Amino acid sequence: MLKVASYNMRKAIGTDRRRNPDRILQVLREIDADIVALQEADRRFGQRAAVLTAHLLEEHSDWQAVGLGMRASSMGWHGNAILVRKSARVLDCEQLHLPALEPRGAVMADVAIAGTTVRVVGMHLDLSGLWRRRQAAAILTHVAASAQAMPTVMMGDLNEWTRAAGCLRDFGATFRFAETGPSFHARRPIARLDRIMVSPDLRVAACGVHQSAAARVASDHLPIWAQLTAR
Repeated sequence: MLKVASYNMRKAIGTDRRRNPDRILQVLREIDADIVALQEADRRFGQRAAVLTAHLLEEHSDWQAVGLGMRASSMGWHGNAILVRKSARVLDCEQLHLPALEPRGAVMADVAIAGTTVRVVGMHLDLSGLWRRRQAAAILTHVAASAQAMPTVMMGDLNEWTRAAGCLRDFGATFRFAETGPSFHARRPIARLDRIMVSPDLRVAACGVHQSAAARVASDHLPIWAQLTAR
C-alpha cells in the first residue's frame, strides 16, 4: 500500500492571508503520505525561494525534497515540487517544459519506496482550456516516450472544472482518476481542480480530500490523497 497526496500550498499563504509554512507542515504530517506533489511551493518573484526550506524539512518532517530546483534557493520547477519519505531512493528526476503563455512546467521522478518503484508526475496546469490541453498532450507524450515503463501516478492542480471535456478527457483516455472530491475553495470546497490519476497497473484502494481544521486555513486549496496498490 502506497499513499500519495497532492497539495496546492499557495506559497503557504492561508485563507487568513498570512504566510505560515509551519501550518503546511502540520497538514502534511496529518496526511502522512509517502509521496507528495506540491504546487506553488516556491515564491513567485525574486530568487523564487522555497517556502518550505531545507532546514524545515530536515528538522520538522519525515520527507525529503526531490532535487528539481533550477535555482539554488528553489525547491521545485515553476513551483512544482515532489516530497518523498527520507527512506525512499530517488532513481531519476527531471523538469518537463510545457507549452504556455505564462511560465508553466511539470516535474517527474522515479522513486524506489516500500519495496516498489513508481513514477510520479506533478503538475500545475494553465487557466486557459486551450493551453491545458496542449500541456496535457505534452505530458502524456513525454511519459509514453520514457525508455522504461513503470507504474505511474500523475497529480496536481489541473484547473479543470469538468471531467467530460478538456484535458481531463485527454488524461482519462489512458489513466484512471481517483474520486477524491471537491478541494477548492478550502473554506467551502465545490470544485475538483486537484486530481490524482494512475496508470492501469495501479488500483486506487481509498482516496479523499483532507479537511482538517488546519487544512481549511493553511491554503486556499485542500490537499487530496489516495492509497494505491498494484493490480
